Amino acid sequence: MFKTAKAAALALGVGFMAMGSAQAVEIEYWQYVFDSRVKAMDQLIQNFEAANPGITVKHTTFPYADYQTRVVAAKAAGQGPDVVQLFYGWLDNFVAGQLIQPLDPAVFPHAEIEGEFFPIVEAMKRGEDYYGLPTAVRSLALFYNKDLLEKAGVEPPANLEDFLKVAEATTQRDRSGNILSAGVTLDMAGQDHHWWREVLIRQNGGEPYDAEGNVAYDSEAGAAALKFYTDLQTEQNVGLLGFMDEGQAAFRAGLAAMTIDGTFRLGAFAANPFAWGVVELPADAKGERSNYSSYFANAIGATAQGEELEAAQKFLAYIASPEAMGIWLETVGELPARREVALTEENLNDPIRAPFLKGLEYAHTTRFYDEAAQRQTAIDMVNRVLLQKQPVAEAVAEAAKAEQAIIDAARK
Repeated sequence: MFKTAKAAALALGVGFMAMGSAQAVEIEYWQYVFDSRVKAMDQLIQNFEAANPGITVKHTTFPYADYQTRVVAAKAAGQGPDVVQLFYGWLDNFVAGQLIQPLDPAVFPHAEIEGEFFPIVEAMKRGEDYYGLPTAVRSLALFYNKDLLEKAGVEPPANLEDFLKVAEATTQRDRSGNILSAGVTLDMAGQDHHWWREVLIRQNGGEPYDAEGNVAYDSEAGAAALKFYTDLQTEQNVGLLGFMDEGQAAFRAGLAAMTIDGTFRLGAFAANPFAWGVVELPADAKGERSNYSSYFANAIGATAQGEELEAAQKFLAYIASPEAMGIWLETVGELPARREVALTEENLNDPIRAPFLKGLEYAHTTRFYDEAAQRQTAIDMVNRVLLQKQPVAEAVAEAAKAEQAIIDAARK
């Protein structure tokens, strides 16, 4: 917990009227539309307002595709949210666009942030300043349809070799070889680009970026990782790009036996009309594992000042509190960003949560300069191989060149 006198009052939800005006204050919170996240935030706002009758929080949401554009447009108009959600990979764009302001270290002491949150929180730090705090963190795991695996007589895979065997055993095709039900989803626009970048490349002996943050996957390891991925369609015929549009949609419909996704899917998958389970991402032949960790953080909007700023700090402290993280875990399924809330005996023994928590132990957090653009280079790379038949090594080289240009431009 934040332990300075002012921060303690903020985090515990007391003493606002003593610190500010007796007049009621309204602040605005923005996030993108994702049903379970909206539901969780509505609950947190209700709890916060009940404990702080002098503050009202207006909850505003936008479709994911429009979200960053709306934040930028609001700032240009001299408006905008007092507290805003952002993906950690958007931080440089938000800072450069002056959309958010640094957290006041007197309210959010750095030592306490670094002592109580998982280390990946430092991805929200630039120079000497933190710009936001997460409520939850994410890692990846392999979701599987228990019914389809049982019908095929196979067990959830522990390594990549078994992964291919399970995918083959669970794929259903028509007489022409067309996939009717996939063994595994292929969705580079989803979480697969992280699987390729931070997992498969490393399992092939490479690294996605060097110590200076430059692209390093234009290598044998990068090409081998891409070949493994695209072979799932071109050689094994166990997955299909664009099958049911999204990988998670195919899995939820019971038409894919396996999918790689994050903790944020737990709330949505709870309504799946079949039994499902979760295991760690497959290890390589040597038993080596890797993972990708990420999070959405909450930051103070650049336009928040005076009483609104103080109320915004108080709200941010609450939604980054242990109580809020517990509610978020139960509603959304994402892991608490504080160690003490996440690493409980109950969570570590839970068959669904434990694989994600284990994944955090060996996860990497990509330093994105322009997350959307960098993700698109991976999508384009796979499309060139699967749709245009470009040789794998050429596709990797072209992607590396395009992504390095994005990184170089962001550094200027």
